[in-house]
Amino acid sequence: MNPMVNIAVRAAREASKVITRNFNRVDRLTIADKGSNDFVTEVDRNAEAAIINVLREKFPSHGILAEESGHQAGDDYQWVIDPLDGTTNFLHGFPQFAISIALKVKGRLELGVVYDPINEEMFTASRGQGALLNDHKIRVSQRKSLDGALLGTGLPYRDFRFEENYMGMLRDLIKESAGIRRPGSAALDFAYLAAGRTDGFWELGLSEWDFAAGAVLVREAGGLVTDIGGGERFLETGNVIAGNVKVHNAMLRRIRPHLDDKLTA
Repeated sequence: MNPMVNIAVRAAREASKVITRNFNRVDRLTIADKGSNDFVTEVDRNAEAAIINVLREKFPSHGILAEESGHQAGDDYQWVIDPLDGTTNFLHGFPQFAISIALKVKGRLELGVVYDPINEEMFTASRGQGALLNDHKIRVSQRKSLDGALLGTGLPYRDFRFEENYMGMLRDLIKESAGIRRPGSAALDFAYLAAGRTDGFWELGLSEWDFAAGAVLVREAGGLVTDIGGGERFLETGNVIAGNVKVHNAMLRRIRPHLDDKLTA
């Protein structure tokens, strides 16, 4: 395994200790509103601090982009961190959340780690080296069309600018697929896609830390990740389609009629 992946795995495990020891004491946590339907807890902040402490010990000159503490300047290396993707699930005792850690070098995604602390599933990938789940190689599904495909998505919950666009996409994709799932953690949605548990995924309005690591997983597992128009600006726009090649392209064809300048700008 890439030595830098090993460090990211260690950081994820340190964060998981913070998360798991608080999972059954949610009623005693301090919870703050970051915005409409957007919450942060002391667990998010403490888990993020645990990750950054591990990374800073090994790589003091690297930059950091983290959900709770924001941007910290550094050299050509930048860690992109979501310490608890799925905070709302966590607060409701719904066991679908994950730790997400990615590394960019000169702006290019190089590695990703997504850890599900409840199921103890560690998804890892580094560019050109493939993707693993608990050290076993994973690949995207071989589904050849939307017929029979299981798709993942994320429903709008705080930003409703693209509500009408999204509902049109949802309506068309429901009709042609075997079903659509919205578990509530984009990091795990991408990890499950990389492992072949779903066949495709799309969402609007994601933040970079939500899916940077997941994008590495999917690409290294043989899948495609693009922006909503089929281009390479997915980290910038947060509007994303992912899947194996055939399902991705089929989704893109169904989604295009619902695009407008706001989504592709």
